[in-house]
Amino acid sequence: MISSIFHQLFFDPLYNLLIWLSVVLPGHSLGLAIIILTIIVKLILLPLYHKTTTSQKKIKALEPKLKELKAKHANNREEQAKQTMALYREHGINPLTSFWLLLIQIPIVLALFFVFRDSFNIRPEILYSLITPPTLINATLFGLDLTAKNYLLAILVGTSQFIQMRLAIPPIPPSNSPDRSFKNDFARSMKLQMRYVMPAFITLVSFGFPAALTLYWLTSNLFAIGHELFVKRQATTRLPTSGR
Repeated sequence: MISSIFHQLFFDPLYNLLIWLSVVLPGHSLGLAIIILTIIVKLILLPLYHKTTTSQKKIKALEPKLKELKAKHANNREEQAKQTMALYREHGINPLTSFWLLLIQIPIVLALFFVFRDSFNIRPEILYSLITPPTLINATLFGLDLTAKNYLLAILVGTSQFIQMRLAIPPIPPSNSPDRSFKNDFARSMKLQMRYVMPAFITLVSFGFPAALTLYWLTSNLFAIGHELFVKRQATTRLPTSGR
C-alpha cells in the first residue's frame, strides 16, 4: 500500500513530467529535462525552504539573547523554554519548520532519485494517456553520456556541496574557545563533519552513480547556493528593523 501511494503521489507524476519535458525540449534532451525538473521541484519547495533558512539565520543572530535567557533562568527550565518561545514568536521564528521541510522532502527526494535512475528506460505502462511515449531521448548533455559514470560531475557535486555547507553552517569556533564544554565540542565536531566529511563522502558516492543523478545533485546544490547567498544578505539585515 505504501509503495502504491509513493508511486501515485510522487514517482509517477515526476517520471511523467520528466518524460514530457524530454519530448518537448529541443533535441529531446534528457539532460535539460533533468535540470528543469530539478528547478521546478526546488521552486515548489522554495517557500518552506526559504522560511527554514531564514529562521536558522535569525536564530543565529539571536544567540546572544538566547544565552542571556539561559543564564537568567538557569534554575527554571520551564520559564526558560517559555521565554525562548516568546522570543521566537517575537521574531517570527518557528523551530518546527525544519522538521516539516525534512518530512516533506524525504519522499520527493527519493522519488527524484528513482526517476533519474530509471530515466533512460521508457516505461509506457506508467505514462499518462496524454503523454505519447517518445521514440528517442537524447541521453547526452554537452557531450557527456548521462547513462555512464562521470568523475568530473562527481567532483563538481562534492565541490558545490562544500560551498553550500560553508554558507549554511555558521563559523566554527576554535577548539580552545573560552566557553568550551561537551555540548559545544560535540556541536563543533558535527559542524566539521558536515563541512568537510560530507562533501568528500558525497563525491565518493557520486563516482558510482550515472551522470544523470550527479547532474540532478549538482543542479540542486547550485540552486541551494544561490538561495543561501540571497538569504545571507536579507535575513540578518532585516532582523533589527522587522521585529519578526
